[in-house]
Amino acid sequence: MLVGGGSRQTNNYRGDVLRVLGALKVATTDQIQRIGAPHLTFRHADKPTPSKRKQARTASHTAALSDMRGHGLSENGGSTETGDALRNLTPKGLQAASYELNRPAGEMGSTARGAGSSGASHPMAVNETVIALLRPKPNMARLAKDSAEVRAAAQAAVDGPLGVGTIASYWTEIPLPATGTWNAPGKGGAQADIVLTAPQDRVPLLFIEVDNCHETAEELADKLKKYVRFFRRKVKDTDGRERPMWRTRWNAPATWSGDAIHPPVLLVFNRIGERNPNRTVPRLMELTRHLWQGQRRKGFHDYDGRIPIIATGLNQLREHGPAGAVFLRFGRDHKQHLWEAIGNPRREAAEAREAEEAKARAAAYQEQVRRAAQEQAAKQAAEREARRPVCAGCGAKFTDERWKATARVGWGPSPAKRPTLCGDCDQRFEADLDLVWGVSHRQEEPDQQQDQAVPEQKATGWLSRLRR
Repeated sequence: MLVGGGSRQTNNYRGDVLRVLGALKVATTDQIQRIGAPHLTFRHADKPTPSKRKQARTASHTAALSDMRGHGLSENGGSTETGDALRNLTPKGLQAASYELNRPAGEMGSTARGAGSSGASHPMAVNETVIALLRPKPNMARLAKDSAEVRAAAQAAVDGPLGVGTIASYWTEIPLPATGTWNAPGKGGAQADIVLTAPQDRVPLLFIEVDNCHETAEELADKLKKYVRFFRRKVKDTDGRERPMWRTRWNAPATWSGDAIHPPVLLVFNRIGERNPNRTVPRLMELTRHLWQGQRRKGFHDYDGRIPIIATGLNQLREHGPAGAVFLRFGRDHKQHLWEAIGNPRREAAEAREAEEAKARAAAYQEQVRRAAQEQAAKQAAEREARRPVCAGCGAKFTDERWKATARVGWGPSPAKRPTLCGDCDQRFEADLDLVWGVSHRQEEPDQQQDQAVPEQKATGWLSRLRR
């Protein structure tokens, strides 16, 4: 929903602003442009200085923000430590953004007023984490009339590593209440910096914490313990059944069956503080071992009741993206890409092998059943052949049709006149009778006048014997 007039192009840029600020709460015009219209980055790459390039590529979104501010949708929210102006939505703007993002208005969160009072270093790191995971691709159709050099640079970005989701896949500043409700969280809960839901890109649910390297390992461990409290909390769902609270808001894939399966948590370290993550992470692993360490099974670990915890650096994430081997899963000795790090490849492989073995066993059983059926059918056929009648005249076996025709009916006799003869012998017998009589003995008797004209003669010879 867009408020006020404006050209179609201006409305497109206003849509960018609403989607980005609706998801991120607060951002610079530079960040809005990089997410909403990344093709502009390449169109203005020929400007002589970085400041002129930024001014050129953000001009359209700056104009859109000015127009939206006039309609009460957005406002200035201070500035970053580097002097960039911060922008955020008003309550009216959040309402409009809810339509753009297709989210319930009650889940849009706060307006982020006052975020720029202290430089907004943490919100800026959160936004940069989103951009590094999202890796927005330029729309080549919008560069159709640009120079070959511009198109070549943009195409290189298109061909680069893929990101995860769209801006609508990201949620920021999400309360995780250990007590209270979603809208009125109680004490003892956490707040996720980012929640990523991108099942279309094989990341159904991921919680993300961004640290500017100001927090100690103990502080981070305490935050992760609050995550556990939230994950274990159960509430009554709309059907009256108790479920983990997080499942009442986010969908869980079929493989995350049972209440003991917890979503993964990604820690992103932005090295601007005094803490060295190379020392913080090992200490954090030890403090949280009881939260993430799985149980050894046949060829894999079972993580029921545990949280998959992964760590990476923002600079590495920017350079390589989610497809790069820059994610360290606690308990593993090597880095992996995001999908391996949040998953359980060994378990998946073991389950795939088990499924194949079960499939092979089922196929073998079906083959055994088929062979047994064939053997039974062959045995029944042999027994039936042993019962097949033999012609008393020529000694040939009855055909199936003749056998059926001569079979006894219930407790009575066979309907056939000569059930001991095969079909051919029966036909020859009938033919012999016709020769003897001269006409078919099955025809009707001559009329009475012919019977009276021809006196009955006594039969003699072999015919007389046959008629007896």
